[in-house]
Amino acid sequence: MAFLDELRTELKKDKRLISEGKLLKNRIVELALKLDKDLIKLLLDNIKIKEHFFTEVDKTLVFDKEKFMKFIDNKEFLPDSYTAFKNRIGLTADKDYIALSKEVVLSWPYKDCILEGGQEKEDEKRKEIFHNEILAPDEIDRLLEPKVFTNFKKIDAKGEHKVTEIKPTDNLIIKGNNLLVLHTLKKRFAGKVKLIYIDPPYNTGSADDTFKYNDNFNHSTWLVFMRNRLEVAKDLLMKEGAIYVQLDYNEVHYCKVLMDEIFGRENFQREIIWRIGWVSGYKTADKNWIRNHDTILFYSRDKNSLDFFKKYIPYPKNYVRRDGTKPEGEGYPYEDTWNCNDLDPLNSIAIVSFSKEKVGDFKGQKNEALIKRIVEAHTKEGDIVLDFFSGTGTTASVAHKLKRQWITVEQIDEQIDKQLDRLRKTVKGDQTGISKEVNWKGGGDFVYCELKELNEEFIEKIKKAKDTKELFKVWEDMKERAFLSYEIDPKDIDNNVEEFKDLSLDNQKKFLIECLDKNNLYVNFSEIEDKQYNVSKEDIELNKKFYGRL
Repeated sequence: MAFLDELRTELKKDKRLISEGKLLKNRIVELALKLDKDLIKLLLDNIKIKEHFFTEVDKTLVFDKEKFMKFIDNKEFLPDSYTAFKNRIGLTADKDYIALSKEVVLSWPYKDCILEGGQEKEDEKRKEIFHNEILAPDEIDRLLEPKVFTNFKKIDAKGEHKVTEIKPTDNLIIKGNNLLVLHTLKKRFAGKVKLIYIDPPYNTGSADDTFKYNDNFNHSTWLVFMRNRLEVAKDLLMKEGAIYVQLDYNEVHYCKVLMDEIFGRENFQREIIWRIGWVSGYKTADKNWIRNHDTILFYSRDKNSLDFFKKYIPYPKNYVRRDGTKPEGEGYPYEDTWNCNDLDPLNSIAIVSFSKEKVGDFKGQKNEALIKRIVEAHTKEGDIVLDFFSGTGTTASVAHKLKRQWITVEQIDEQIDKQLDRLRKTVKGDQTGISKEVNWKGGGDFVYCELKELNEEFIEKIKKAKDTKELFKVWEDMKERAFLSYEIDPKDIDNNVEEFKDLSLDNQKKFLIECLDKNNLYVNFSEIEDKQYNVSKEDIELNKKFYGRL
């Protein structure tokens, strides 16, 4: 029993593992599964515990988490039962709770990988590369390094202006792959974002959905795609902050489990049903019910620190409930539906109902009234709002009119063009959306910039080549400066030049483009002064200011 007592004593040194003086078994297991650094260090600091749960392999200590978890779950260590069945409700296998086994989290193929997952039309046709976190740490480190920004311009009601500095309070539209942009933003904005709202690809399989990767593992690919982004999004949120993720039935339930794992089940706040229409009945063609809502998942960064500012909608004049009573107070709580006259103010699920609106030339399901509710519930003037699936810029437009600082990320050219057009109109005082409600008259500005492309430079050279001779010059340059696909050995191509010459010019171009690693399309900030990347002096100065190096 001495060893049991010693282990209990050591674990109680970690405040995360105790509540009211008692050890939290599930929390211990959760951290052990994640190989939490602080927990591992705590165990290593005690010689007896170290000898019991760690094995030396080629002078490297390996943590036996299976042995540790079985030990923690032993009733002699933390007794919680007087019968063959424990005094908790839960699914079991061989009398052990599933939550205490490897099945504690949602699993899928490639979960332990990083997927860049570009969203340009050209990306739809490429075979995605999954970088395994254990087997390819160097590739992942390079992929997620902060990137170089370029093509800066400041835009206000008077037009475009040259950018001479990036202020901490600047609104930003950033063009580029959002995973890489999020990791780039960590350098400056980690723990500073108050609210994140995203409307990611729904993975519907339809022609107009923007998620079209890897036909064999489409669902798994979507989960990897979202996990990679949600993990870094969590790092950007301040402890008082919140994140909202809007989806439909295709992936929302899996996303709920995924977010429980990333943000913690205790930080789940609400499932919001957004009713996008009032039509009910059946779809005669499909012999099914009509779908008329989306689901928005609302999580806090830290439930004990979350800021939530209540707003009320005045009751209609002469309002009376169905039971004949007249309500007291300011009006409907802001989280309840607008369009019901007899709704009680307490609901386990918030229902937000809006008709689809046409905001100027920007048509879509997301409307400004919905985003306004969310922004006002969590932020004050000057707080930072982030949307990294920003589309046509609804979040940016609303945040701007409410005098919040905002950052949006988008990769698709068509969407960027629409977003820029929309925000130009916003700063000029456009009266669509919530403008009249908030008495918006225009004003303010924002900065546009892009991630500086790397391999994209070679793609353009290949496309412009007039003959095979020019392509060979590009190939020589590619061998020197480009990042080639891991499947390519340049020597094999050089040794089979005659076969390459036999191809048509179009096929030669296609072949060389396939040789490029599409997961290395952008220049890393650490290499900004490398002359081969041709970063201008102005861009070097602006990037250093952004990263705090000047």
